[in-house]
Amino acid sequence: MKQKFLFFIYLIVLILPNLILCITENMPIRGKMALVLLPLGVYWTTLSLFPKLSKTLWWMFPVLFLGAFNIVLSYLFGRGVIAVDMWLNLTTSSPDEMGEMLSQIFPAVVAVVVIYLPTLIYATYDVNKGDILPSTFRGMQKKIGLTLTAISLPMMLGINNWSIKDDLFPINVCYNLKLAIKRQHFSEKYLEDSKNFMFNAKACDTDSIAKVVVLVIGETGRACNWQLYGYERETTPLLAKTENLVVFTDCMSQSNTTHKSVPILLSPATAENYDVLYHSKGLLAAYNEAGYHTVFISNQPRNKSFNDHLGEQAKEVRFLRDNNEKTPQDLQLLPEIEKALKRNTGNMLLVIHTYGSHSTYSDRYDESDAHFTPHVAPRSTKKYRETLSNAYDNTIRYTDIVLSQVISSLQNNNRAVAMLYASDHGEDIYDDRRNLFLHASPWPSYFQLHVPMFVWTNDTYRQLYSERVALMQERTTEPLQTDCIFPTLLGLGGIKTPYGQDSLALTSTEYQTKQQRTYLSDHNEALTFDRCLDTKDIMQMKQRGLRTY
Repeated sequence: MKQKFLFFIYLIVLILPNLILCITENMPIRGKMALVLLPLGVYWTTLSLFPKLSKTLWWMFPVLFLGAFNIVLSYLFGRGVIAVDMWLNLTTSSPDEMGEMLSQIFPAVVAVVVIYLPTLIYATYDVNKGDILPSTFRGMQKKIGLTLTAISLPMMLGINNWSIKDDLFPINVCYNLKLAIKRQHFSEKYLEDSKNFMFNAKACDTDSIAKVVVLVIGETGRACNWQLYGYERETTPLLAKTENLVVFTDCMSQSNTTHKSVPILLSPATAENYDVLYHSKGLLAAYNEAGYHTVFISNQPRNKSFNDHLGEQAKEVRFLRDNNEKTPQDLQLLPEIEKALKRNTGNMLLVIHTYGSHSTYSDRYDESDAHFTPHVAPRSTKKYRETLSNAYDNTIRYTDIVLSQVISSLQNNNRAVAMLYASDHGEDIYDDRRNLFLHASPWPSYFQLHVPMFVWTNDTYRQLYSERVALMQERTTEPLQTDCIFPTLLGLGGIKTPYGQDSLALTSTEYQTKQQRTYLSDHNEALTFDRCLDTKDIMQMKQRGLRTY
């Protein structure tokens, strides 16, 4: 293969991710031109600097790797680049979770291998062959590359809502990697940075009846597939018959990633002040200070994230995955829950982290629980959406069984009991022409944000704390976000602390309706819905009677 022809082949492979982003990203025309022309000019110039073209390409391997990775994510999420949260997912996801994700993006992986692997194989062959670029050709291409670079630089000036660190590939990906390393460092330092933090929490209820407060954290449960929220299928038949449920219809998660959404449930951190997470403790520590016995039971894998740190602040900690190679099904949480209830007869906080509806969906329940069939998809593609939806609905129906059994265990108790359930985030399942799938995408969708949330209380709790229950019932249609869960749980336990955020607590007379709902962006910025959601998502919310701001 002639070196001159090879030069342009390498150039096309290098610039391909930018061309794809030019199509997928919502940015001004000048921004798209800069996105393509500046990297193209730099690549053009770099390839022309040295006579051994293929050796130069190998020196640019990090750019090729990032490009291949980004093409795969473009296929999966439709838009965006390798985000901070995606880099962190590489360290917080277990091997089987990564395997599940790879199975969902197999076509994109194949396409990337077809493009990049032959290029690198031939480059290796060409390095050993020893051919070089003619000096006159190199000089001409260097001038073209420098000219393109010079032309593109002024284009970047004054572009609205466009910046190099956010929008110029691969600089934005490298910036995100730097942020991910910084946040990982915060996680590693967390125990030291938070060790002296105190909530100054006190239990303020004056009655002598012991309480049990329970938080059940769902995984990847989206509200629109719950019968409780008007879904046409019977996915929650048991909960639909359960008395004393207070169902909140308009709750949106503040993050579409588990490693950020769960800390919002378990700590004072919100989209508006997420950085307080790095030096403060969480719900379990507050209950410890107030004299409660605390228990954390998880069906999630340990990953040294903030989820682990906050859970391990309990006096009793149990990870089912510690003794299982594969993820146990959520019903296996029940024996641990019942043991914890029997061991402790006083005031108690119990936090349960389920695996819920995490993909692969058909692995989350037994074959005998496959109510909707067919439910095992050969591949996760748009072609098999109906099968994937059946499997997903089966996971919700299985969650219905789990929650009903948890409630049954709590009913057989002589204490005042309150249980709050909420999912960390939702999921895309090829719901519209965008063909989005899974969660944790750089930009969220309606289906990833609208989550189920409800509170169940036993008769004893309702009699003793009727005002709290009444206040929650008044607020079932309020435009909520998951930042209300931490202060509401403090309220359910009768705990007061300067960090209580009573204006967000559904149990408090000081509660205030949110005037603007926000989403925690990849860069930990609080974005309003009009800045982070597509018009299709806003339309979905309007059609479902949800507030769009």
